[in-house]
Amino acid sequence: MNLSIDALQALTETLSIEWFQKPFAHKAVYNSRLQTTGGRYMLSDHSIQVNPMVEDLYGREELIGVLKHELCHYHLHIEGRGYKHGDHDFKDLLLKTDSPRYCKPLKSRETSSRKIRIYTCTNCGLQYERKRRVDTKRFRCGKCHGKLKEIQ
Repeated sequence: MNLSIDALQALTETLSIEWFQKPFAHKAVYNSRLQTTGGRYMLSDHSIQVNPMVEDLYGREELIGVLKHELCHYHLHIEGRGYKHGDHDFKDLLLKTDSPRYCKPLKSRETSSRKIRIYTCTNCGLQYERKRRVDTKRFRCGKCHGKLKEIQ
C-alpha cells in the first residue's frame, strides 16, 4: 500500500536530513503517469515525482532508494554542482549516501504488448519476424524479391 502524499513528503524530508544533513524544502508527489522510471527530479520547480508502482512492486526499501537517488539530484542542483547521471559529483554523492544508481525494472521486456507477426516469402520460403506490420504490397523478400505473405 502506498504512503499518503503527506507521509511521502514527511519521509522525503526525513531522508534528506538523515542522509544529506540538509532540508528538503519543496514538494514530493506521486506521478502515476511515469511508466519506466522510479522517480524524477524536476529542475523547473525542484519537486520530486515518484512512480507509485515502485512501492507496490518492490516495497518500502526500494521507494526509499528512489527518494535518496532523486534527493542526490535535488541537492546537487540546488548547490550548482554536477547533478546529472554522468557527473562525478553525482556518482560520489550516490556512493556516500548509499543510494542506488538505477531503479529496478518496472515493466518486463518479455511482456511486450505487441504481438510478433511472421511473414514468409512465397518464392524461397524465408521467414521474417516483425513487431510492426509490413505492407506486403509494397515490400518484398530481401533475398529473392519474392512476395511476402503473413502466416500468423
